[in-house]
Amino acid sequence: MKVTAIETIRIDEFPNLLWVQVRTDEGLTGTGETFFGVETAEAHIHTLIAPYLLGQDPRLVSRHWSHLMGYVGFHGSSAEQRGRSAVDIALWDLWGQSTAQPIHDLLGGTVRDDIRVYNTCAGNRYALNNPVHDSANFGIDTTSSDRYEDLDAFLHRADDLAHSLLEMGITGMKIWPFDFAAEASNGTYISAADLDKALTPFRKIRDAVGDRMDVMAELHALWNVPAGRQVIAALEPYAPLWIEDPVFMNQLDSLGQMQASTRVQIATGETLGGVGQFKELLQKGGCGVAIMDLTWCGGISEARRITALADAWHTSVAFHDCTGPIALAASTHMALNASNCFVQEMVRAFYYGWYGDLVTALPPVEDGRIRAPEGSGLGLALNADRLAQPDVHIRRSAS
Repeated sequence: MKVTAIETIRIDEFPNLLWVQVRTDEGLTGTGETFFGVETAEAHIHTLIAPYLLGQDPRLVSRHWSHLMGYVGFHGSSAEQRGRSAVDIALWDLWGQSTAQPIHDLLGGTVRDDIRVYNTCAGNRYALNNPVHDSANFGIDTTSSDRYEDLDAFLHRADDLAHSLLEMGITGMKIWPFDFAAEASNGTYISAADLDKALTPFRKIRDAVGDRMDVMAELHALWNVPAGRQVIAALEPYAPLWIEDPVFMNQLDSLGQMQASTRVQIATGETLGGVGQFKELLQKGGCGVAIMDLTWCGGISEARRITALADAWHTSVAFHDCTGPIALAASTHMALNASNCFVQEMVRAFYYGWYGDLVTALPPVEDGRIRAPEGSGLGLALNADRLAQPDVHIRRSAS
């Protein structure tokens, strides 16, 4: 089997998403995905990865992995790393298809048949258009007929939202009501009034459903150490399952300080790229849950290394999904294989909204638990009908 073409796909409706299709001479096509900075990741794929990978056997995933990055871009979730991540996922998909095995079997098999999900309480258009991740990119539209506008709900009706999720069997929810205060002060200060306002959703959830709902507090790496400590201390009485990305991610020492100052788990890592950064994070005691995004950290190949490293540190892992349907599918395969993973993220507004328009299948979710799609590789592909629409742009490198 040889790689004959590599295609990148961008859709005007989703300008922060990039898909990759790796085509072979045996008619198989592997699919990958990445998110944010798509033009730069696309350029890396066609200028460096395609000239190397065309004509190669795609099943030699470990051999190819080190060649998917250039001389620069080794650190962080850079454009090079995001491009490599997307192609790596596509190669695992091809490997699974060529051997008639799902990816979780290639990883060594499952340790569970399904896994609990938690809902990241975004709305249907959250973070899909603005390349900057801030409150201007919340995408709230309460006039839309979209099924779930969970971001507006957690800001104003968190108690009703908690009941709605429990009715679906979902017993975990992640919310981020502190962002407005961080943006106002560059993460250096939060007033007593703003602190009380941001804590209101947590009070509503606990008053409404008690401890039947696990609540995760997302801080989006917007705070410095003193302000972050203040926020964490204020959250502790509400017993969050974890507090995510409490401080700026440019100094991993600060995360160690945060974790040492609280009994609540610090969850962090989704914007890191590569096992080296996670090793430093773990050495500094910076997290109780290591979160990784397969479309940013180096793909499935690197995620399995990070997962094993975290296990050696007796640390849990979780896989990020607030991006696209390929990320969710690949993450589900990883979560079913990883013994130190106990929950998988999903965004029900995405899952029951536009995800299904883009792909041929989704990981089934029933009673708050998710399992891998049936079939080999990822178990899904991009929807050909959607790719035929006029807002689709395909760039192709071929041998």
